Amino acid sequence: MTHGRAGVLDHPVNTVPAMLELNGASALVTGGASGLGEATVRALAEAGSKVVIMDLGHQKEKADAILAEIGGGAFVECDVTNTDQVIASIDAAKEMGPLRAVINSAGIGWATRTIGRDGTYESAHDLEIFRKVVEINLIGTFNVCRLAATAMSQNEPDEDGARGAIVNTASVAALEGQIGQVSYTASKAGVVGMTLTIARDLAAVGIRCNTIIPGLIDTPIYGQGEAAEQFKEKLGAGTLFPKRLGKASEYASLALELLRNSYINGESVRIDSGMRMQPK
Repeated sequence: MTHGRAGVLDHPVNTVPAMLELNGASALVTGGASGLGEATVRALAEAGSKVVIMDLGHQKEKADAILAEIGGGAFVECDVTNTDQVIASIDAAKEMGPLRAVINSAGIGWATRTIGRDGTYESAHDLEIFRKVVEINLIGTFNVCRLAATAMSQNEPDEDGARGAIVNTASVAALEGQIGQVSYTASKAGVVGMTLTIARDLAAVGIRCNTIIPGLIDTPIYGQGEAAEQFKEKLGAGTLFPKRLGKASEYASLALELLRNSYINGESVRIDSGMRMQPK
């Protein structure tokens, strides 16, 4: 093989990318009834996937409305730390088609500094709250990964040997945690930290794993009304370019690319306008 001008190959190359087929497959989306998860559910449905929305019981009405709009799929009440409920979600997906896609977007946040102002042990960060945030955001994400990948490993591989793909969700707090974000930062840094190792573990069975690191994305977490809009406008002023909060649909677009593109593996990808978080 020889190269021509500027290192370009001097003969035609195959320009058709290898893509994981989502049409006709099933997909799991944790936290799929709102925010980033909802946007991803809609994008997957548009791509032809049958989607299982995994969310808590109080989200059932919202999930059912989404499923009615996209024309199918299923809702399964699921706490991502509950193994039986995760397996039930996987089984529901497999009934609709081969499980090829998993998007972990469920998570919680908490704002507490490591120590209190009065110097007492009692005012230090509550250890049970720290455990809960790590349990849901990190251990819950891994629980879904390990069980869903087990199911995916039984799929027939495509011509590239691929059986499926996983996309996890971290946060810029994983890299630039602000004051009071210690439990959230620890949990999301763990998600980033395990990405490459999971990808290496699953390579033998043709399953890829990547992580999205979102910045400030406009989701229901900021609330509604004039005060919420003013707060979001203030946050958007701190972004680099574009000078606005990200859209959930932009996250979903990246999630689908990471699922489909067969040569992106073991990566943690920022989507944040280029901003870097300040200490507070």
